[in-house]
Amino acid sequence: MKGYTMPTQAFTAEFLASLPERQPSRGMVCYFDSEVRGFMLEHRASGGATWYFRYRDANSKVRLFRIGHFPGITLADARAKAHCLRVMVQEGGDPRVERHRLKEVPTFAEFSAERYLSYAQSRKRSWAIDETLLRNHLLPLFGEFRMNRIMRSDVINMHQAIKEQGYAAGTCNRILVLLKFIFNCAIRWDVLPAGSNPCSGVALFEDRGARERYLSVDEVQLLFDELAKNRNVQVGWVIQLLLLTGARKREILDARWEHLDLGRQILTVPLSKSGKPRHIPLSDAAVALLQSLPRETDIPWVFFNPKTRKPPVSIFYAWDTIRRKVGLDEVRLHDLRHSFASFLVNSGRSLYEVQRLLGHHDPKMTMRYAHLSPAALIEAANVVGSVVGTVQKRPGDLPQAETSV
Repeated sequence: MKGYTMPTQAFTAEFLASLPERQPSRGMVCYFDSEVRGFMLEHRASGGATWYFRYRDANSKVRLFRIGHFPGITLADARAKAHCLRVMVQEGGDPRVERHRLKEVPTFAEFSAERYLSYAQSRKRSWAIDETLLRNHLLPLFGEFRMNRIMRSDVINMHQAIKEQGYAAGTCNRILVLLKFIFNCAIRWDVLPAGSNPCSGVALFEDRGARERYLSVDEVQLLFDELAKNRNVQVGWVIQLLLLTGARKREILDARWEHLDLGRQILTVPLSKSGKPRHIPLSDAAVALLQSLPRETDIPWVFFNPKTRKPPVSIFYAWDTIRRKVGLDEVRLHDLRHSFASFLVNSGRSLYEVQRLLGHHDPKMTMRYAHLSPAALIEAANVVGSVVGTVQKRPGDLPQAETSV
């Protein structure tokens, strides 16, 4: 670029707005940014302007890497890319050779549609919930933003705005957790650099509305009495298995005969909520119930809709009718899983055993049941009392202090 004017210039909105007045009469002027070394703007006599990054390769030869046309690429985006190029060169890379690393960062909508949802659909049973949260909450806010332009302040504002719309704290937190997971996927797949998740450091709301309902033994008896006479026998079997296994609803509804090993008393879930296979231990009562079920040789499902011959999509209305008949209007199907855990804890089983039976990967999920067995805790404390009691002297046996007369 010998012979061309190459001044150093602070690139600002005011400077860029003045370019028409600075148009060279012939040739070009190359302005170098005073902030990012090597970042430059080529302004031609024709009036056109192009962003470049100027650097030296491994052989000390001066090279130019074209970033893009101005104003098609904004100053902020061009400077951000120039910064990435400079880091690459400092680490020994060559932008001309490693163009594949410089592809345009996708918008949040593009990444969600082209990468994340297909991944979630193949690995997460709850992918439909992710799609709903994306469509209703995240895409309207962030869809048009390139992922590297979404800042932590944007995430904080989003989290707060959803809460102010009247959504429960648990729902707000679930949306934040999903957004964080999507960005972690982008980092893991080299779409974004490490440490660039804008959700990092954004605190969850305290969820004081969370509640768990546990059935008592008497309530279980009322429920089972109703199931014994209810016409919808298939739903009755499902409800009994949910309580006998602590399994999630879809783990029972989607069960196949080939996944049952009644000899070893195991139900295998090929794709659990965690994205991994899960093996559910079956009690003697659960095995006896499964052995009593009618089986259609040409249908692989344990439970199926007689019309579609596929697993039931939902059993809510049947369950709603049953629970109201026995006065358990507020009890959800998922509360049967909580009840399974509460019976275990209150019978003295360890939280580790409960964790394994429920399939929790994070022990924090199981700790919610720690308060259920005060009697077991007192019994544990009494172990120390019995040991200490063997050496402890009774008050009357203790030496009396001398008193002066």
